[in-house]
Amino acid sequence: MNKILENLQHIFQIPFQSPVLVFALILFIILLAPLLFRSMKIPGIIGLILAGVIVGPHGLNLIAKNSAIDLFSTIGLLYIMFLAGLELDLKGFAKYKHKSLVFGFLTFIVPLAIGYPVCRFLLEFSFETSFLVSSMFATHTLVTYPIVSRLGISRNEAVGLTVGGTMLTDTAVLIILAVISGSVSGEITADFWIKFTISVVLFLSIVLILIPKLASWFFRNFEGEKSSHFIFVLAMVFLAAIISEVSGLEPIIGAFAAGIALNRLIPHTSSLMNRLEFVGNSLFIPFFLISVGMLINFKVLGQGPIALIIAATLTIVALIGKYIAAWLTAAIFRYSSAYRNLIFGLSSSHAAATIAVIMVGFRLGIVDENILNGTIVLILVTCLVASFVTEYAAKKVLIMEKIIGPAHPATGSQKILIPIYNPNNMERLLDLAIAIKNPKNRFPIVSLTVVADDDAAQQKLIEAKQTLEKAIIHAAAVDQEVEIITTISHNVPSGIKRVATEIFATEIIIGFALKHQFTDLLFGSIIKYIVEQTNQAVWVCSISPHLSQRQKIVVVCPRFADREYGFNLWLSRVFRLADSLKVSCDFLSTSQTYRHVQEYMDSNNIALSTKHIEFTDWNEFLAISAFIQPTDLVIIALPRNGAVSYKLNQEGIPRLMAKNFENYDFILIYPNENEENSEMMFTDDFDKSLIEEGLIQLSKKARSWTDVFRKK
Repeated sequence: MNKILENLQHIFQIPFQSPVLVFALILFIILLAPLLFRSMKIPGIIGLILAGVIVGPHGLNLIAKNSAIDLFSTIGLLYIMFLAGLELDLKGFAKYKHKSLVFGFLTFIVPLAIGYPVCRFLLEFSFETSFLVSSMFATHTLVTYPIVSRLGISRNEAVGLTVGGTMLTDTAVLIILAVISGSVSGEITADFWIKFTISVVLFLSIVLILIPKLASWFFRNFEGEKSSHFIFVLAMVFLAAIISEVSGLEPIIGAFAAGIALNRLIPHTSSLMNRLEFVGNSLFIPFFLISVGMLINFKVLGQGPIALIIAATLTIVALIGKYIAAWLTAAIFRYSSAYRNLIFGLSSSHAAATIAVIMVGFRLGIVDENILNGTIVLILVTCLVASFVTEYAAKKVLIMEKIIGPAHPATGSQKILIPIYNPNNMERLLDLAIAIKNPKNRFPIVSLTVVADDDAAQQKLIEAKQTLEKAIIHAAAVDQEVEIITTISHNVPSGIKRVATEIFATEIIIGFALKHQFTDLLFGSIIKYIVEQTNQAVWVCSISPHLSQRQKIVVVCPRFADREYGFNLWLSRVFRLADSLKVSCDFLSTSQTYRHVQEYMDSNNIALSTKHIEFTDWNEFLAISAFIQPTDLVIIALPRNGAVSYKLNQEGIPRLMAKNFENYDFILIYPNENEENSEMMFTDDFDKSLIEEGLIQLSKKARSWTDVFRKK
């Protein structure tokens, strides 16, 4: 008994020395602190920092600030900045770039202009301290972005403008941080600026040019090594941080640049992105926030008025600076008060970048304990204010504009069916389905195998189920649910049709074989049947495992494609795919169709870079090769027989693609049809020569078959 008590006394000696006990305590803090504080409507980030205060040296002293804590803290800090660069919406910035530039400039310069004289002359800080703290006022973290996302206004112009401004102001602040940290050890002379400029150019060249090329090569050549992808990305992050440090910059700048460099190569819906966010948000980043709390000594706030004055001043200046920037932006672009408050709410919260900047300043000795404690108070207050203001303004914008989702009734009840007849294509088709799936859709993706009804049917069912179970594992890596169905049918295509009808599928995604000798057989026996006998949208896909590395999407639309019943549905899916891949879209179509595309984008607040190329001659379809590259994803809208945009010369497109674009990724989309209105209504605008074309095509077919029999 005494031995047990001695062991307990030794293990629970304060501060805790047992690595197992320390790690267990930190894990319980990471688990419970955010849950407790969120129940009180306080952001989880504040809960973790305050938990660090309680267990740290200035609280209960349960955990000492040692090298192990410092190691995990450094990893967490770099991880925060890496994810900040990785999650930047570069396309949203491209759409609202001019307005984002204005807001980015104002939200950077106004807090800086207000903060510097206050810090320099009122609080009597040194030049370096005043400049660093006032630049900290300019940063903001989109802590309240989930609020606008939940309310469905994430594509609103005010939101897109704020996100773009975030990228600009945070980048500018990190550059200032690099200058200040580089000048701590010496004077800012001409020689310093020359060395600094050369270092920055070399650093950016390596990180923004070489790392993306290396990553693209690695992902392409080691496609099957999923765990290696995760380790490779982490290695690139810390390599960029090391290069940044060697260049005389702060490591967090390297991590942020690595995030931007890999931004386009890692889709938001990919399993790799899911792993990166999971590990960071579950372990490293909370560890860092706890370690920040361990540095804070709130007792200082009670030792005299100085600390309280600093904390109050920092908080008030931060909020005033952000509000004035939002007010000026709204005045320039004539936004309503709801828009102004929404911009202020999104841009007023200080968290990740603020902590990163102030921690570097604290380590370099530029800021003291009073400023560090005041910054934590600033983070707490601004996050609370931002949460209330954003929710109020977002609801007002929602009511005022009556914002709705994509204009198609099936969007909210999307159900994707993936018939699998080639197991090698299963993961590729699943990744595509996940990319086009509405994240708010509650239905799982359905993976199907139809087995022919013969003597070996039972054994084939067992094998098919084992194959489809791999789909569940693959989708689980990105938190997606997959339902598997194995069924027996006398005819495989009719079995697919039956299941599609039973589950009310909105889309059918199926693979397309590229081997020419099997193309006619496969297209005739399975795909052709599905296209002709169903009214769901059918996606026929010939895609490689490297879909995430496509540089651009090229969409080819026939004349009058915009008048099809299913046009808006497949267009919304293509835009979602482009958003997932972080690429732009080129439309090869008539000007009328492209006008409809632009109207759809405007009405649904879609921030995507698009370009129009006039294309009308489908008799010379191979002319599209002048507008596409092997690094592009080609999507061709092919109407079904009888649709308003259908022409007989479109029948040969699948064979032309298989023969001439074998090394390209392409998707053939057959839009969904309105089963209640399947008859086509002709007007003077439409081509009335379909019967003549049909007779010509029939005569060509007859001649080709006659030639075959003559040869035999």
